Amino acid sequence: MTPIAPHITAFLRQRLVDERNASSNTCESYAYAFKLLFEFAAEHLKTQPSKLSFEQIDASLVVEFLGHLEVARKNGANSRNIRLAAIKSFMHFMQYRLPTALEQIQRVLAIPTKKAETRLVKHLTVLEMQAILDAPIPTRREGIRDRAMLHLCFAGGLRVSELIGLRLDDLGLQPSASIVVHGKGRKERCLPLWKQTAAALRAWLDVRGPIGVPQLFVNAQGDAMTRSGFDYILSKHAKVAAGTCPSLAQKRISPHVLRHTCALTVLQATKDLRKVSLWLGHASIRTTEIYTRADPSVKLEALEAVIPPQLRTGRFKATDALIASLNPRTFKRQTAT
Repeated sequence: MTPIAPHITAFLRQRLVDERNASSNTCESYAYAFKLLFEFAAEHLKTQPSKLSFEQIDASLVVEFLGHLEVARKNGANSRNIRLAAIKSFMHFMQYRLPTALEQIQRVLAIPTKKAETRLVKHLTVLEMQAILDAPIPTRREGIRDRAMLHLCFAGGLRVSELIGLRLDDLGLQPSASIVVHGKGRKERCLPLWKQTAAALRAWLDVRGPIGVPQLFVNAQGDAMTRSGFDYILSKHAKVAAGTCPSLAQKRISPHVLRHTCALTVLQATKDLRKVSLWLGHASIRTTEIYTRADPSVKLEALEAVIPPQLRTGRFKATDALIASLNPRTFKRQTAT
């Protein structure tokens, strides 16, 4: 039996970091996938995670694990496929380190991904977005920070990882306000900022103080803002905003909803899918096409450009039975004989 611990450590630290130069977000995602897998395997096999062997992670266990994600953890097909992709990447790595297990590895690699439903992206209306941006109290330090984060997240269409990863030197306020965003796949993009967003960021810099961390946004303890920290901030202000905009109470608000809202705002303003793709930092414009399905104005232009077929004219003629039923005599009360 081959202990799996040394191999998974080599995969995460050597293969991903040294050989592939994967981003920290990718490494964290893969590590979390294996954490879930090993916890499930340990409970399923009645052993400790550190005692697991590679031979125990066979195709049948992986399939059961994927089913566990969907049933017990309520994960969707996309999340399931992401975990499976991490496992398959590890199996490719093990092909050369453990050739004696090639048959087992091929069985795992043969597990198919699950087709996911393509739904319309969730987004906010102009009034809903404005209510959330107005929720933070700008007379307090935390409120000034929250207002700047929410404005920047929406204005830049930022992923939450991009937002919390921003550094002080990524922000430029002169001669015109802009921000350098470090996106997925180590792709950088420079975005201009609205005057309102720049004003919110200037206000935050005035109260931020000389904190030792390089990140632009920090928590109450002076440490870098975390993903869960911003999720909490957004959820808190969304609840406050629901008091003035009741429709928000019926929606699930997440940082990615703000990104989708920004994308649709840019699309409606420019009617140019390529500009939306550049703004969001998509690697392929095919990824951006999801917004054309959610924006009715794009389809309205096509509808107006086409001459619709004519309707055949005519009038509806009631049947004799219907006319007879409308005869006034039918409504007279019958007298008893």
